[in-house]
Amino acid sequence: SIKNYSKNNHLQTMHIHSNIKPPTWHSLGCSGGVYRHRTVPPGSIMLWRFFSCQEGKKPPSKQKSKPSKVTTSELSYQSRLRLERDNWNGIAARYKATTKRIKEKLEELNKYTFSAESLRMKFGENVCFTENGCVFLSRAGDDEGNVDVLFSTKDLGFSDAFIQRIRISPDQRYMAISLKSENSEEATCVIMKLDHFPVVEKVIPSVFSFEWATNDVLYYTSQKNLKCQNVFMTTFTNQKHTKLVYTEKDARFFVDIYRTKDERFLTINSNSKTTSEVWLIDCRNPFKLPALIQARRKGVIYHIEHRNDELYILTTHGEPEEYKVIVTVASSSIENWQLVYTPDEKTKLVDLEMFHDHCIMFLKNAGHLYLNVISFPSHSVQSVKLPAWACEFELESLPEHTSNTCYFQLSSPAHPPKRFAYSFKENNLIEQAVQEVPIIMNCHTTRLLAKSKDETLVPITVLHNKNCKELHRKPLLVHVYGAYGIDLNMSFKEEKLMLIEEGWILAYCHVRGGGELGLSWHKDGCQHNKLNGLHDLKACIMLLHELGYSQPKYTALTAASAGGVLAGALCNTDPELIRAVVLQAPFVDVLNTMMKTHLPLTIEEQEEWGNPLADEKSMRYIKSYCPYQNIKPQSYPSVFITAYENDQRVPLMGVIRYVQKLRKAALDHASTNKKGNRIPNIILDIQATGSHCDSSWGDSLNE
Repeated sequence: SIKNYSKNNHLQTMHIHSNIKPPTWHSLGCSGGVYRHRTVPPGSIMLWRFFSCQEGKKPPSKQKSKPSKVTTSELSYQSRLRLERDNWNGIAARYKATTKRIKEKLEELNKYTFSAESLRMKFGENVCFTENGCVFLSRAGDDEGNVDVLFSTKDLGFSDAFIQRIRISPDQRYMAISLKSENSEEATCVIMKLDHFPVVEKVIPSVFSFEWATNDVLYYTSQKNLKCQNVFMTTFTNQKHTKLVYTEKDARFFVDIYRTKDERFLTINSNSKTTSEVWLIDCRNPFKLPALIQARRKGVIYHIEHRNDELYILTTHGEPEEYKVIVTVASSSIENWQLVYTPDEKTKLVDLEMFHDHCIMFLKNAGHLYLNVISFPSHSVQSVKLPAWACEFELESLPEHTSNTCYFQLSSPAHPPKRFAYSFKENNLIEQAVQEVPIIMNCHTTRLLAKSKDETLVPITVLHNKNCKELHRKPLLVHVYGAYGIDLNMSFKEEKLMLIEEGWILAYCHVRGGGELGLSWHKDGCQHNKLNGLHDLKACIMLLHELGYSQPKYTALTAASAGGVLAGALCNTDPELIRAVVLQAPFVDVLNTMMKTHLPLTIEEQEEWGNPLADEKSMRYIKSYCPYQNIKPQSYPSVFITAYENDQRVPLMGVIRYVQKLRKAALDHASTNKKGNRIPNIILDIQATGSHCDSSWGDSLNE
């Protein structure tokens, strides 16, 4: 039973789509991670910003206007684009039968697997949740299971947007929602007044993050060209007004808003890749100027939580340079910060959740996940093992600060998310009952360590069907990322489960440059250490083959975004290790991109790749591994690349140039007429819809 107020015209109609439409120009640049509708994990106070570069290229307008001069470069771009599309249309036909079978299988799996994209949160005794572009409210005490429709994207005229974030004011009179299109990285914030009939109160375009300070005061950050540097306050009192409260002037820093779990403070977080600064806004006095916690110090990152008049700080300050938990008071300087908890060596503190009497920490060590629970009343730490198959965890949205239970989900590439609860009272882990699904789980998980060129041990996670025999004859799909200190994405995907069921081996190589073993693991694989990640990847694939997991002629390598750097580099240095490569929105021309200092976010990227213009050593080093720069006539694996017209991070023209140069090198090698020379398939699929960070289920299914 659904009460849909909008059917009775009580939901005020506004043309929201005019604020969220796809941009009229393409922003191009380098990478972050590619995900489906993936947002900052609920409850996370750690840095999840994917920095990038971007370049504007305005295509010919579709509207009638005065004739304008078309440059030679624009003609070249359009002709190359048409050429690649014609090539793809001719090639795609040969895969129709295979595509049909795979789509049918994935659609069947999708019916029974849990969708982690739905938002669900509790407000007092009521529960708010999203489904099919709507926000529903389930009221406490309603035994008939009725729900109210508070918001509908379809009724507001933008059916192709998805709901990214929801925040409800403390008195539950207002609801702020961010809507995001798959063709743009900018979101629009819609504020609804939740009277007897919900109505649209305000629409704010280009918003990244937002939080309620009080019942009628909202703070938010604005986003432009992938950058967030301004914080605004808007009020919904009788005298409505909006004002700028903070501006970040350093182009390396990105600003967001966060509310502490006890709802006592808002924090303005200004972060670069290596340094951060936090300002506090007192929710009891939201018009007072923000107070600085600690002025930025190079190399010190910190994030704030609050409990019982004390600040709990997740920070890299002190030795070792990994995340640790500190306690202090708001007026105390960094010299007086007191250590509460530091993880073991080679252990990554992935996330933490603060409750009134407990703090629960999610940790990762060599691929294994576990929890550490701090009890404030007893001053004790409890360690909790998690199932060996688990590769990812995700906290549930906005848990109640006074709750005695922490809810979260565990998953792996081949295991749909399972809901777990940790009881602080009972000190035990409980697997929540879930609806039975007709999926046979025969997946076996193994964790290995490969010795890299400098003898560093690199973790590998391997998944395969328990019933598979003669693994050396089975196809192997190797995954790699290795950039920005971001962990390799190991969340559940239907296509991974399908591959396991069909006899494939999946290997995830946690190479340096990623974040699997902490901040030092990232540091050892960025800037002048980037080649470490390439050596790690080679060592991982060689170990897999040595242990009998497939062989080169049955091995494929897949990577997305910045992972394309290592995958493309391996194709140049050791093409004999793999037979095929699948790349999604790959960053393959590092040198040319980092030479363009006029791009809005190039300065941020220098902390990851180096500055080739200011440093001759950096230029030579980048050139030594850059995939585009090192293409040469030799036997290459077959390559399938997906790129997006609306990608604001990876230059489409750069991808096209890479593909065409790779084809020429492969043909030049084959033309030598040596025995055994083959011409690899090098395919580029340029998708008109979707973008670097978001693709719909339908688009992902087609791909």
